[in-house]
Amino acid sequence: MSDLLELKRTLSESGILMSFNGAFTHSIIEEMGNAIRRYLEGENLDKGAVTDVFAVYIEQTQNITNYVARRALEGGSFGTAIMVIGSDEGFYAVRSGNAIMRPDVPELRSRLEELNGLDKEGLKRLYKRRLREGPPPGSSGAGLGLVDIARRSSGKLEYSFSPLDDAHEFFSLGARVKGV
Repeated sequence: MSDLLELKRTLSESGILMSFNGAFTHSIIEEMGNAIRRYLEGENLDKGAVTDVFAVYIEQTQNITNYVARRALEGGSFGTAIMVIGSDEGFYAVRSGNAIMRPDVPELRSRLEELNGLDKEGLKRLYKRRLREGPPPGSSGAGLGLVDIARRSSGKLEYSFSPLDDAHEFFSLGARVKGV
């Protein structure tokens, strides 16, 4: 990367406020979270909007770090991820991307389609049901992360899967949060 000024211009023109590419650690997640919160509070946003953007950021980074650890992808390029937060027309976009194992794609796609098929009330009911039921077998959490992201999103979750090699896909997830 020889022209950082051009990269800065491109990021600014795209509305990118913050980005990170590399291996997530708890200290990086915490520092980025603090920076995001300070930035959003400086924008004089509604407290609920600040909370929603921050919560979506935290859920996405936790999903990535939990997945990388569970699937033993630490080290090397498959253990890295990208996180981008931007603003556009009164919304904040929180997007993440990371490598996942190809056999995990169908179940993840199914869960995302289920969430995108629910309205706000349906997402609320699903969230409460999952709280009552507890963690699914073999899960590192209560299975609430994606549900919470969908609940806080101002629209459907945006996602894609792109082949990386015979065993891995690159999973991209985006949520738009109203900034008012």
